[in-house]
Amino acid sequence: MRAIDAGGVRLNGRAEPKGTRVRAGDRLAVVRLLERSDPWIVPEPDLALAVLLADAEYVALDKPAGVAVHPLAPGETGTLANALAARFPECVRAGDEPSMGGILHRLDGGTSGVILAARTRAAHEAIRDQFRRHAVEKTYLAVVEGRVGDGGRIESLLAHTPGDRGRMRVVADAADGRGERAMRAVTSYEPVAAGGDRTLLRVRIATGVTHQIRCQLASIGHPVAGDRVYGPDPAGGGMGRHLLHAAEIAFARPRDGVRVRIASPPPPEFQGLDG
Repeated sequence: MRAIDAGGVRLNGRAEPKGTRVRAGDRLAVVRLLERSDPWIVPEPDLALAVLLADAEYVALDKPAGVAVHPLAPGETGTLANALAARFPECVRAGDEPSMGGILHRLDGGTSGVILAARTRAAHEAIRDQFRRHAVEKTYLAVVEGRVGDGGRIESLLAHTPGDRGRMRVVADAADGRGERAMRAVTSYEPVAAGGDRTLLRVRIATGVTHQIRCQLASIGHPVAGDRVYGPDPAGGGMGRHLLHAAEIAFARPRDGVRVRIASPPPPEFQGLDG
């Protein structure tokens, strides 16, 4: 059906709508369709790519806010994966997900900071295993609304909102997911600096649930500044982004187990509250 909608099925040389009757003698042609293993990524050498560290096994990138990590459909352009494929083409075949282009984890489009990609299949499998075992340390900086005096730990179940999968919500138990899988999320935070009615937090996550930091901080009354989904203002307070930054990642180097720690400096929007 998707091939017909995309014009990939031709009847007598023409794309026809679904439901068109086929008669004896008609010529039906189907263009080659993508297999599950085929990469989606179109290399784009003109896109900027900020490399924090390039190793034989992996690449650490500094993702700017406003750039999607990977395409959502074959042939989509303008993402971090497109830029990565142009400079490090071996990454495209390193992983199993054709949309990811070797990138090992995700950041929201509005979130900036360090992100990892594998250059070999062995490195991809080894580092992904560390993510599954929660052996990768991820540290973020978040500017939140309100004054936060003390650090804390948030542990809750998160589930997609029925009818709006772009928004997560805190649920009391798995049954409250109402058909959506409830996922355990653990977030720790500590205040670093404050100014006006906002606080800069250092945030560490032990799990990797979609929108975990943004949803959980909002649930305790301290949404990330500029967050149009979880903040009080759908316009994001006129800010161009939400102030969440992936500041540091640490993991074991696949070839020898040596612990590697890679940092991304906070962008200008965090200046004045960077401790």
